[in-house]
Amino acid sequence: MTWQYVPRVAVIRGLRTPFAKSGTHYAHLSALDLGKLVVAELVQRSGIDPSEVQELVYGNVIPSVKAPNIAREVILGTGLPRKIPGYTVGKACASANQAITSASDLIARGYADTVIAGGAESLSDVPILFSKNFADALVSASKQKSMSGKLGAFSKIRPKDLAPDAPAIAESTTGLTMGESAEKMAKENGITREAQDKFALQSHQRAAEATASGRFKDEVMTVVVPPGFDNVVETDNLIRADSTLEGLAKLRPVFDRKYGTITAGNASPLTDGASAVLLMSEEKAKALGIKPIGFIRSYAYAATDPFDQLLQGPVFALPTALERAKVKLEDIGVIEMHEAFAAQVLSNIQWIGSRKIAQEKLGRSEAIGEIDPETINRTGGSIALGHPFGATGARIVTTVCNELQRTGQQYGLVTVCAAGGIGVAMVLERE
Repeated sequence: MTWQYVPRVAVIRGLRTPFAKSGTHYAHLSALDLGKLVVAELVQRSGIDPSEVQELVYGNVIPSVKAPNIAREVILGTGLPRKIPGYTVGKACASANQAITSASDLIARGYADTVIAGGAESLSDVPILFSKNFADALVSASKQKSMSGKLGAFSKIRPKDLAPDAPAIAESTTGLTMGESAEKMAKENGITREAQDKFALQSHQRAAEATASGRFKDEVMTVVVPPGFDNVVETDNLIRADSTLEGLAKLRPVFDRKYGTITAGNASPLTDGASAVLLMSEEKAKALGIKPIGFIRSYAYAATDPFDQLLQGPVFALPTALERAKVKLEDIGVIEMHEAFAAQVLSNIQWIGSRKIAQEKLGRSEAIGEIDPETINRTGGSIALGHPFGATGARIVTTVCNELQRTGQQYGLVTVCAAGGIGVAMVLERE
């Protein structure tokens, strides 16, 4: 077997819009609008010639029927050369991670040396569907030539058929929403309400501190919201700097109102936002005289049965990512875990440190390793910053790379849970 050189994939820089609670700053913008804003700004800030970009890979969870390939539409709407191809990926909350690793693979195989990847989501612009009966009537009416024929197409429509059919954030297999699945995890793993609220408070306090200190200056752009351009958004509007344990304890459970522990305070909110990272081969970065903020050392995806514990996917992906990177968990200096729910993060950490889980579910003799919840997500996480489904993965990759540069640590870890029982783990490194 002959040895073949594989180029290292460099993260040149990352950028995101401020994240906003759905229905607020970006209420009238689509995911495409947000994606165009952040990609255009990323190219401008990087200082590269747009013609250097060879591909754009973008994540999106709730696609628009008018622009299903958001990646290509972003290219066409940002002034990038129109010869650049682009494709869209969907892997639930890990969509931006999938975009980044797909782009990384293009570079590692030598098919490209400069790729933009990321994702966008607008929960303010969710498509509302008609019922099947009403949709059939609309199609039938469109085929009729006379007014009487068009009206006749609706003769069998009843009031119940006029009710909109909005998409639900629920598993098609189990029928449970994400929150209900997280409640199940909290109960089965003994994750208390107090532990969840304490973790949520940590997220808000750290995000507030990072914002106030200017820590996000290089990775969060300013958005002058079109079309009026009279609303200037500079920071995330979901961070509650005045949060207290007492205040969080007063919030009522949302998903299990009688016995539940998950509230609006210890769960990530519905969020609008977009993100992007610029990736290059190490050789290309050197040729252009650019210093990367990090490198993608390895990644792994895995999945677990949704009927078990839906959001434990990262636990199954993590050992493979570490083995591929040839590092151990104790070698990792910066850890960012997506906070869908405090209960989910604490459950992930519990399973990662469990020898019993390792033996029964992972086929390993020993636990993956210990993680202290207080050492992760140093600048806050999705509970405080928000979670635009398609964008979160790129936010976290950017933050880890910048933290590696700031702290001097060698290795960073990203984990993200996603619908369907999917999980991703990525190992990043500093030059």
